[in-house]
Amino acid sequence: MSAITRTNKAMKRFLCLIFLLVSAPLLAQQLPPGFDATAAATEYAKALAAKKAPEPAPKIVEPVVPPPELRPPTDVFGARLFTGSFANRGPVQFNSDYAIAIGDQVQVRLWGGFDYEASLTVDPQGNIFLPNLGPVKVQGVRNADLQRVVESAVRKVFRANVQCYANLAAAQAVRVFVGGFVLRPGLYQGTSMDSLLHYLDQAGGIDPEHGSFLNVQIKRGGQVRAEVNLYDFLLNGRLQLIQFADGDVVFVSPRKNTVRVTGIAGNANRFEFVGEQISLVELSQLARPGAQATHVRVTRNSGPMRNIEYYPLGQAAEIQLRNGDDIEYSADKKPGTITVRVEGEHQSPQEYVLPYGARLGELMQRIQPTEQADMASLQLYRQSVKVRQKAMLETSLRSLEAAALTARSATGAEASLRKQEAELLLQWVERARKIEPNGQVQIAKAASRDSLTLENGDVLRIPSNDGLVLVSGEVLFPNAIAFDPGLSTAAYIQRAGGYTQNADTSRVIVAHRDGSFSEGSASGWLSSSNPNVEMRPGDEVLVLPRIDVKTREFAKDVMQIVYQIAIATSVVLGL
Repeated sequence: MSAITRTNKAMKRFLCLIFLLVSAPLLAQQLPPGFDATAAATEYAKALAAKKAPEPAPKIVEPVVPPPELRPPTDVFGARLFTGSFANRGPVQFNSDYAIAIGDQVQVRLWGGFDYEASLTVDPQGNIFLPNLGPVKVQGVRNADLQRVVESAVRKVFRANVQCYANLAAAQAVRVFVGGFVLRPGLYQGTSMDSLLHYLDQAGGIDPEHGSFLNVQIKRGGQVRAEVNLYDFLLNGRLQLIQFADGDVVFVSPRKNTVRVTGIAGNANRFEFVGEQISLVELSQLARPGAQATHVRVTRNSGPMRNIEYYPLGQAAEIQLRNGDDIEYSADKKPGTITVRVEGEHQSPQEYVLPYGARLGELMQRIQPTEQADMASLQLYRQSVKVRQKAMLETSLRSLEAAALTARSATGAEASLRKQEAELLLQWVERARKIEPNGQVQIAKAASRDSLTLENGDVLRIPSNDGLVLVSGEVLFPNAIAFDPGLSTAAYIQRAGGYTQNADTSRVIVAHRDGSFSEGSASGWLSSSNPNVEMRPGDEVLVLPRIDVKTREFAKDVMQIVYQIAIATSVVLGL
């Protein structure tokens, strides 16, 4: 339908509407009483306009490329280069080597004997036109030489009393085609001074699974003007500056061969390389293995068989890698020496460097204890034992946690009670998880103590013979009490104020300095003649709390964990 036909039909509908509105009062005299002619005409006009209203044009929906944070993760080196930051155009900065091109804007000012100021566009012949001077050839002139070229042209006409100033004001707006293996191929607008990364970023970046970061071509008129390796920019910060022209083509080539790097490497990614193979030396320059890496595991994935090879890094120059190989840098170091710290009552160095596999007896020969040293209660603390103690405690806590959350109830009242009890148990479990075992190894009474192999990070502590007994846990006044060989355990507890109301008098632990412990009840410790426990200086009496839970199975599990914590940490944790 032509534009004239649509206009004529719209005019007819408008005249019809005016006629109906004007003639409505006259027609009302011939119509039955109560009939609203004006309202009827208005409704008819609305219905006519709605019927004849043109259908809206369909919306054009452009393809949407997801932002980098929403794209599937990839291990390809360089995939995080294009995040949209290069597509944002900032203020144009012209470098001194920029060559003036057709369409650029040149600001020229003349003053003195002749005044003139204008922003001139470089014409298709590569000239700018100055009054009284004529055309001045500036196409291809370096930005650093523009002032000299214009001033030389002015001096040919105005030999004196006329000064000039010329500078590049704006670069030509160009349209550049971006194609090949990018996420969003198309025609993009920019300036001749915009970088290659600007146009690639506008196109969504290089497709990490199919595009090449090693071969990005810039074409003009079917000829390749430049080939850019983006690894130079990613690794060394070098990027070739290319001056674009209208109609240039940026083409991303298909991805070359790749190898994947994992393990101890500062740049663990999938790398691209040109050719049939790449040496491990060249790959190491890209992957940058850590200083602790000593060996490399090569998994050959090409061909019908999957083979694994293992080499020291010293043979890197002899190892050739092919497309699809996986490389893992690892540290294959044998322990040569260990360090052991000695604390407490001694006059020797506090840190010892010993050969791997050294025995405790060798260390003891170097230690000079003081007169206050309690050599019968040597204490050894080991990190690996601490980790195992923590793991056993965590296993018990998880079991208790599962039991509390899965307990069944027969009635609603019981269910409410179980819920409250479970909340208290879970809070107690969280407190128990924060307790750290001490990792003590019992060595004082070991017959083969001197032959015990030391580990790196061991701490040997020589306690002081201070003659004190510590009483803690569920007593009124936890305190340190002077050792008296005539006092029983119960007597020490009485000197600490006696039991609290929450004390479990049937579970009392005496922890000795050497890591051993004794267990008994208050009824068995009422007198000093009890042969089961021998109190020694430095002992710690731990009075455990009474466990008050409704379920017998819960009480058993909680008491077991409380006991385990008291033995491993010398801490009494109440519920």
